[in-house]
Amino acid sequence: MRSAVAYDELSRSIAIRLKYGRKVALARTMARYMAPLVRTGDKAILVPVPLHRGRLWQRGFNQSALVARELAKTTGCRSEPHLLKRVKRTPALKGMSLRQRRKVVAGAFAVDKSAELQGRTVVLVDDVLTTGSTANACARALKRAGAERVELVSWARVIKPMELT
Repeated sequence: MRSAVAYDELSRSIAIRLKYGRKVALARTMARYMAPLVRTGDKAILVPVPLHRGRLWQRGFNQSALVARELAKTTGCRSEPHLLKRVKRTPALKGMSLRQRRKVVAGAFAVDKSAELQGRTVVLVDDVLTTGSTANACARALKRAGAERVELVSWARVIKPMELT
């Protein structure tokens, strides 16, 4: 797991303006900072953390897919925005404990049956990494579908004060 920046007021503001303020050009800025973290290779593909279709309809776009698209332009890796699906509608995870988050996202993701992942490295793309519960659930589904390796690249990572020492 690699993140471009620590989650603070500025990185939070950028993520929120992209996600809820519809400032989609910020995806390019985020990708510029994230691109050096993507280990490119001929077998690596970019896969955004998916939204459930209800949330996608509500918001109009998937912020992680926008960032993945921009990363693809910069890194030369292929972006596969529909490879991973969120098959279970989950509530917003904000305010939940690690245990609650893990329970809520368990079984929430599935890989498209036509996906060819054998021997591939999947670079999962997300905006904010909090506990890693969503990323772990996505990685489990991708590994079950044959991915050799799953890496996560995010814009920001929440760092607890005790992790700074």
